[in-house]
Amino acid sequence: MDLSTVKPQVMLERSVTPDGKEIVLYERDGVFTIRVNGLELMSSRVHGSEEDMATLALADLRAVGPHVLVGGLGMGFTTRAALDNLSKRGRVTVAELLPVVVRWNHDHLGHLADSPLDDPRVGLIEEDVGRVMATSPRTYDAVMLDVDNGPAALTDIRNERLYHANGLATARRCLRPGGVLAVWSASPDRAFERALAKAGFRVRVETVPARRGAKGPKHTIFIART
Repeated sequence: MDLSTVKPQVMLERSVTPDGKEIVLYERDGVFTIRVNGLELMSSRVHGSEEDMATLALADLRAVGPHVLVGGLGMGFTTRAALDNLSKRGRVTVAELLPVVVRWNHDHLGHLADSPLDDPRVGLIEEDVGRVMATSPRTYDAVMLDVDNGPAALTDIRNERLYHANGLATARRCLRPGGVLAVWSASPDRAFERALAKAGFRVRVETVPARRGAKGPKHTIFIART
């Protein structure tokens, strides 16, 4: 490789999360990356598993106009995939805790997933997804949690509560009868699979490529039905 032809990574913006961590948005040659305290949280090159999560979660919904909750906006790929798998009568609510991530989607990232926040079927709540679920009993036909790196590989320990017994009970209560909880994970997690079953879900585990159509890393999708 001729290093002289490699474009440098450009820092577009940086901010600080509510718990004091540095969050930075980078771009290089059309590829965007978000890092938290120097660790890569997400990249626009790797989003196939998020899209697969939406497809798997919504495949068997019976509601005519389903209402879907997406936990974590990220770069918009999960929300876009949800929209693409819903009818015009479907609705998507996105819960995103970090206002800076919402702003970056408007200012820098929207084009990556065809501007899902501009779709009239989408509503945005700048709030912790756990609180949204707790205040919305029997509201959603599907909940998709794409928060942090899944149940185990957390960059923010506060997200742990979403994946323990109380958090799973909250998720179950916010679902309508026959609803689906889909959880994205960077890796398999048998303990979490057991926790879902103990919370009253019927669980299916899918292993999908991180990048659609590419070899390399795999991610895990938990599909849990009430």
